[in-house]
Amino acid sequence: MEKKTKLTISGTAKKSIKNIEKAKTQGKNSVLIEKQIKKFSNKSGSFRPTSNKPKSNLPFNRGPSLKPNFTPKTPTISSDFERRKLAEQRATKRLKEENESKNKKTIKSGTKKRELKLTVSRALSDQIEARERSLASVKRARQKENKSLTKEESQDNLKPIKRDVNIPEAITVRELANRMAEQSSNVIKYLFGMGVTVTINQTLAADTAEFLVKEFGHNPIREEKAEEIIKKIKATRVENLKNRPPIVTVMGHVDHGKTSVLDVLRKSNVVSGEFGGITQHIGAYQIESQSNKLTFIDTPGHAAFTEMRARGSKLTDVVVLVVAADDGVKPQTVESIKHAKAANVPIVVAINKCDLPDADPQKIKNQLLEHELIAEDLSRDTSMVEISAKTKLNLDKLIEAIILQAEILDLKTDFESKATGIVLESKIDIGRGPVATIIVTTGTLNKGDFFVSGLRWGKVRAIINDKSENINQADPSTPVEILGINGAAKAGDDFIVLDNEKEAKTLSENRAQEVKDGKNPLTFATQESAFSNKSSEELNLIIKSDVHGSSEAIKNAISQIKHDEVKPKIILSDIGMVTETDVTLAKASNAVLIAFNVKPSKEAKKLAENEKIQISAYNIIYEVLDYVKLKMSGLLTPDVQEKIIGTAKILEIFKVSGAGKVAGSKITDGEINSASDVRIIRDGAIIYTGKVGSLFREKNQVKQVSNGQECGITVKDYIDFQKNDTIEAFSVTSTERSV
Repeated sequence: MEKKTKLTISGTAKKSIKNIEKAKTQGKNSVLIEKQIKKFSNKSGSFRPTSNKPKSNLPFNRGPSLKPNFTPKTPTISSDFERRKLAEQRATKRLKEENESKNKKTIKSGTKKRELKLTVSRALSDQIEARERSLASVKRARQKENKSLTKEESQDNLKPIKRDVNIPEAITVRELANRMAEQSSNVIKYLFGMGVTVTINQTLAADTAEFLVKEFGHNPIREEKAEEIIKKIKATRVENLKNRPPIVTVMGHVDHGKTSVLDVLRKSNVVSGEFGGITQHIGAYQIESQSNKLTFIDTPGHAAFTEMRARGSKLTDVVVLVVAADDGVKPQTVESIKHAKAANVPIVVAINKCDLPDADPQKIKNQLLEHELIAEDLSRDTSMVEISAKTKLNLDKLIEAIILQAEILDLKTDFESKATGIVLESKIDIGRGPVATIIVTTGTLNKGDFFVSGLRWGKVRAIINDKSENINQADPSTPVEILGINGAAKAGDDFIVLDNEKEAKTLSENRAQEVKDGKNPLTFATQESAFSNKSSEELNLIIKSDVHGSSEAIKNAISQIKHDEVKPKIILSDIGMVTETDVTLAKASNAVLIAFNVKPSKEAKKLAENEKIQISAYNIIYEVLDYVKLKMSGLLTPDVQEKIIGTAKILEIFKVSGAGKVAGSKITDGEINSASDVRIIRDGAIIYTGKVGSLFREKNQVKQVSNGQECGITVKDYIDFQKNDTIEAFSVTSTERSV
């Protein structure tokens, strides 16, 4: 009985719980429940466990181990209360495990969810642990912070910004508004308020623009003109002065031997390369004599090349005036003397061709006295050397005279500064593009320098000297060709090296803008021009030449051709070969296309043939002028002269079969032929003008009727004769006119 009672769950709660805990370790159907003393202590006193009684594990320790498929008998539960308590313990265990897994995820540091509830006692006891902020709360706080920051920034942006505004001499309303970062409408509205009516594209003066900039709260800065900037650049270069070679210009009348003298000095042959044996280009060369370098500028002597000679005299230190001993002082010689005196440079006279039998140097000296050039022989300062380019007579004395003048002048310049110079000539080469011939006046020009020349700018890609050699730098007084300019420069333009590309580009743009603003395209009508009935014909011309100097000379020469009824109009004067564009322009404007020392491209030639446009090519300037005069003469109306050869008065009108109405007339003056032009005059007014149809005398047709004779006259396409009408016979002779 004792064993039996030990195997069954007794009435004490302690034994049943222990047995269940043991059963969990031994079998599947056993349930292990944790010991909860405090939990059940208050509910029933009969279930209070006693620690004095020994544990009874005998049924589970004795005998063989339980098999897996063995199902022990379910112990009988004595009361409903114990059954309920056991179920409650199992449910509590399961719930506890679930809560623990949830609390690990949601509650920090193992705090229980129940403990997080806020009660009055916990709030007063200050035993609340800090609760972590939710993500939504953090996000809301950040959004609020960003909103306040953006609000502050927008308020800062609304504050007016003071800008530095560059103001040129003239600026449009749009450009001024853009520079101030204001709306154009606001600027126009402000000007309206001042009583000034403007549009967005209207130009404002610098003073008005400056006032507006101040009114809008900005800082106005008046822009300096391009020329003022260049003056400042040039003015700073007066240090590290060293001696430089003199620049000598050779001037004189055409065919007096200027280029021949230079050829002998340079040991070259430039004359053979010039068409017609006359120089039509400005050339620059450098020679070395007795360890002294001399730079020579050769100018054309033809009357058309005045600009080239003027350019040469402006640049030069010494002028060599070449006069032919057998020809004397000529118009271009006098002009050269005037240019040299205007430039205030010393003159060395070279009396050339002294080897000829009819040479008379003394006559030349006497002629030059008229122009205040007095020789050293007569105790004055003009050096005169009698030379011969053919026999090389006294050329060394000429060189000595030039070097002496240079020493007296004491020519010095700065070698270290950035280079400046003057463009002598410019052209467009087919293979190399735009090429400018310059003479460096100050500083040293290096390959890769950025520069401005007139309205053009560029970077020095190559420097070529007068011997066609590539060099890396050019010293002062050196004539060189420059490659790398962005277009054909004008002869006579300055040449200035700047620090960088930006400066060069800005200065070039400013110059172009100033030139554009300075132009006035409006031509105002005068009383004389408005009411004059004369409408002169215009000869449109397109001129393409090899170099800018030649183009300039042709333009000046053509502009001097004056006539009341026809005038030349140059619509394009450019350098480079004749292109398709030139041919198209010639067709559209009905212009004469002249090519001077250049050839048309294949495409242009083909287009000209198709369009039947004549390209007139010339190599000598006076041939161009003759051709232009001829074309202008073609536009002149011929000179028409009218001569009255006879007069007849109609006495009676007859009707003749086959001839129609015949005017029976009497010749009162001169004679009338059967081929004469006649006019019918009635009451002093000309009624009809036509030709004689036939002449009758006594029913016979005749060719001529003389004064005092009576005859019958018919007029072609006219029969409305009346008595007392006058028939007047006349002849017209027209003669062609020329400019």
